Amino acid sequence: MGFMEKAVQEAFLGLRKGHGGPFGAVIVRNNRLIARAHNQVLSLKDPTAHAEVQAIRLACRKLGRFDLSDCEIYSTCEPCPMCFAAIHWAKMKRLYYGCTRQDAEKIGFSDKFIYDVIQGRSKKHQVTLIPFSRKACLEPFKKWLNTLDKQQY
Repeated sequence: MGFMEKAVQEAFLGLRKGHGGPFGAVIVRNNRLIARAHNQVLSLKDPTAHAEVQAIRLACRKLGRFDLSDCEIYSTCEPCPMCFAAIHWAKMKRLYYGCTRQDAEKIGFSDKFIYDVIQGRSKKHQVTLIPFSRKACLEPFKKWLNTLDKQQY
């Protein structure tokens, strides 16, 4: 069975368990399965528990590191902006996906409004951005900048 088929199995597992939307993901390293996960937004009551993010969390714990640059991810759907960012932060170089954003939108999972905001095509923010206490918040940044033995990521 191929890796995308395993991701599809995860999506079905999540649906059977009522964990969340019809999404699955697997992470592969050197052609070996490292982690598999499905959407768990409903079961964990966590809006960030998308299949890709859950798979990344599992892979990082299993490998004991946050850098997954030697891994690839297979997702049953083109990732939302949050998941795409998580894949980027994990430094993965290759993403295979099945369904498109448009396919997901047709079944009620639209993230178009987020892309519109990011790309400057919409001024309608769901969240009001309010700059506040910048001076105080810069203090930890200064401490980080002056820390010599920090681990960059």
